[in-house]
Amino acid sequence: MITAAPITHAQIAPGPAICAARQAPNNQPEPMIEPRPVSIRANGPTSRRIARSWVMRGSRVGAEHAVKGPMVAESGGGCHLPVVMGAHCPSAWQMANCGQLDRVRALRGRSLAGTRGSDANALVGGLARQGTRRRSWSRNPVVFQVRKRRLGQPQLWGGSVMRVARRVSAPVFSLLLALAAGSSALAATDPLAPVGAGTPPPDAPIRPVTETLYGVKVTDNYRYMEKLDPATIDWMKAEGAHTRRVLDAIAPLAALQKRVSAFTGSFGFVQGYVSYGGRDFYEERAPGADDFNLMVRDAAGTRTLVDVDALRKAHAGKPYAINWFLASPDGSKVAVGVSEGGSENASMNVYDAATGKVIAGPLDRVRFGATAWSQDSKTVYFNRLRQMQPGDPGTDTYRNSTLYGWNLQDKPVALLGTSAGRGPTFAPEEFPVLGITPGTPEALALSINGVQNEWKAWIAPATDVANPKTVWKPLVDRSDDVTGMDARGDEIFLLSHKNAPTFKVLAVKVGEPLAAATTLVAAQPDRVIEKIAAASDALYVLARKGAYSHLLRIPTGSDKADEVALPFEGHIDEAFTDPRQPGIVLVLSSWVVQPTSFHYDPATQKFAALDIGQRGDMDPTAFKVSDLEAKAGDGVMVPLSLIQPKDAKRSQITLIEAYGSYGISNLADFSTRRAAAMREGITYGICHVRGGGEKGEAWRLGGKDANKHHTWQDLIACGEDLIARGITTKDKLFIIGGSAGGITMGRAMTERPDLFAGVIDLVPVANPLRQEFSPNGIPNIPEFGTVKNEQGFRNLYAMDSIQHVKHGVAYPAVMITTGLNDPRVSPWEPAKFAAALQASGSPNPVLLRIDAKAGHGVGSTRTQTDQLTADWIAFMFWRAGEAGWRPGHTD
Repeated sequence: MITAAPITHAQIAPGPAICAARQAPNNQPEPMIEPRPVSIRANGPTSRRIARSWVMRGSRVGAEHAVKGPMVAESGGGCHLPVVMGAHCPSAWQMANCGQLDRVRALRGRSLAGTRGSDANALVGGLARQGTRRRSWSRNPVVFQVRKRRLGQPQLWGGSVMRVARRVSAPVFSLLLALAAGSSALAATDPLAPVGAGTPPPDAPIRPVTETLYGVKVTDNYRYMEKLDPATIDWMKAEGAHTRRVLDAIAPLAALQKRVSAFTGSFGFVQGYVSYGGRDFYEERAPGADDFNLMVRDAAGTRTLVDVDALRKAHAGKPYAINWFLASPDGSKVAVGVSEGGSENASMNVYDAATGKVIAGPLDRVRFGATAWSQDSKTVYFNRLRQMQPGDPGTDTYRNSTLYGWNLQDKPVALLGTSAGRGPTFAPEEFPVLGITPGTPEALALSINGVQNEWKAWIAPATDVANPKTVWKPLVDRSDDVTGMDARGDEIFLLSHKNAPTFKVLAVKVGEPLAAATTLVAAQPDRVIEKIAAASDALYVLARKGAYSHLLRIPTGSDKADEVALPFEGHIDEAFTDPRQPGIVLVLSSWVVQPTSFHYDPATQKFAALDIGQRGDMDPTAFKVSDLEAKAGDGVMVPLSLIQPKDAKRSQITLIEAYGSYGISNLADFSTRRAAAMREGITYGICHVRGGGEKGEAWRLGGKDANKHHTWQDLIACGEDLIARGITTKDKLFIIGGSAGGITMGRAMTERPDLFAGVIDLVPVANPLRQEFSPNGIPNIPEFGTVKNEQGFRNLYAMDSIQHVKHGVAYPAVMITTGLNDPRVSPWEPAKFAAALQASGSPNPVLLRIDAKAGHGVGSTRTQTDQLTADWIAFMFWRAGEAGWRPGHTD
């Protein structure tokens, strides 16, 4: 099956997690990781895997920096001077008062409340004159620290662990009153400040780099962080340790962690089901297990082919994950990609499906997976990244990849790509992919342009793929707006939005030009077509209205589409067909119903549940689901799904999720992450913002490029709508998103900081102006643009959260997360955002949560994901003022 894109957004989108092959409804911060890749025919998860995987997308910090402050320069005499408003050099009056910072050093760790006479007067007067930032105050005694700002991650404010990061501009008299009271005035602005969680680490330094782009002066205070040098990493880890102390000081957190773990562990999840040659292949995470294993089921029984738990145990507990697998058409072999530590840098082995033995491999750099097998199941085709050499820029990571063929015995042979010397022409940033549908005579060569949804494709006989003289005939260009394909015999089926914003299905015979294609299923305004899947009996068309799926069936030899009633209302997350066999296997779930794998038998016209997976502890009747709409500022009605406790009456703690990039949709799929929050009494909303694909291509373009502002403004409208309905209030309203959804989070909170009680910003894109200079930046240019032209720069500037952080604004509390192995959104990006927020002077907490053994969320274990989920639920209860949830307090 060739669907969506031979390499998924999940693998290249910064994204979502919240997205590469999704680890299952429970294991990813879901819209942050994009949907599980649907494979190019042969059902290997490659076509969309590449497109989605990009998607998103100084000196060592030591104790001395605790007194230098983040805004510091050094005079010729060695005195560290505060730099005002990011200026490059200290002013004369700052140098005249330099001695006051030395006094700060001398007083570090002492109680200012206990400081008397000239020491106190000199300190207060000097700080007030110089505009030095107050960064950390303890409550009793009050300890003042001038601390450096750091990478883009949030920090805490107020109380003994709260960091204020505000320039002291209040009159001396006001500051003296605060000192006399025994606590800082700014700490008092956060009545929920943690107590007893220890002293925060020093701030990150501000080292401004200023550029003028198209007449606009742009200052980047944390450009140095992009090197991720040891000092930056140390700073991030120190922030992460401090965040851990704060969260662990929440008394009910430990019990919450146990509840979340027991809940997610009650499910047996299955994903990626395919069946060839009498064997079923799928990934399974059994109840209580931490990882997904690769399973095979045949006449001999069910057995584990790849045991990820055994891999972890053999490597001192380091997380491992299966990134993709591709079974051969006869079911005798399976190629598998496994990576460690959330890196997604998969190495490939080929297994004998009967014995479980490795018969070939490993081969490294096969991140985007095997894309096809030959019809005789003897040759596997895969995309492989180039070998980076010392000194190569990180931006070359995904350039000049190559499509290889491998007979599992000799050295792999380059067949497509810039280095192959044969086949169609590929640009360095284009990914070459090969698609071969079992039982069909033709092969497709596909060009995937980063995260762009539209393909370019050529066709040639499948038996001639390895022949260097093979002539590849053009089939579709990107301007044809084709985003999915499948084949059966001499028929090719295409999914296109050309003059059809909600998509249409075309059919063309092998050897005929696209101009000869007929329309099998026309576009309808109220229905979006998502996928096509060819079986021997029919072409199955997966469509939806709103967030809910509809299944159409076009019998072979017919052009009439009939609707097949689904077992229940929900969304089809996965589908598998074999053009040599009748029927379809699909995975159906809903907001409150866990996924079930069904087989549809066209002979009986009935669905039957497959005997795989296990039901968990979820009671759908405990919740009510509402399909609402919120009116955006420009009058557009934005879909809003809402799941509430069944008997909810009063104003509720409410969390709204949003994404809004790549045309990826947040649909009615089950998520244990969402469900865990809902079971704790949280009302959960999903705002279907523009930039996503919920309402088709026009909806996607309505939140892209110069229209990107609609994405975060739609989220703002959803929040305002729920408040107007009386469902929640500003002090109980939270938002969650991540990866490319970090743009949505960051710009919503910077545009309407008064609207939210807190923000959960997971592995966020926060600095789009600099993203294209990261390893995963170039593949994302089709979605976000480039600073190399003026319109692209202006679009990126508008969506850059860091550039819209303003000094003196009270931003909502925020928890920012990152994994140090993240290949999609470089860790420096969320770090820089945190640093900017810390420097803003906001009185509310900015927490940076670090997972040193994780990446973008793809490949994280259940335990890792459960811990993250419990942390942000606890963060919400704390910031909503729930009794007993304030760190360090049990009242």
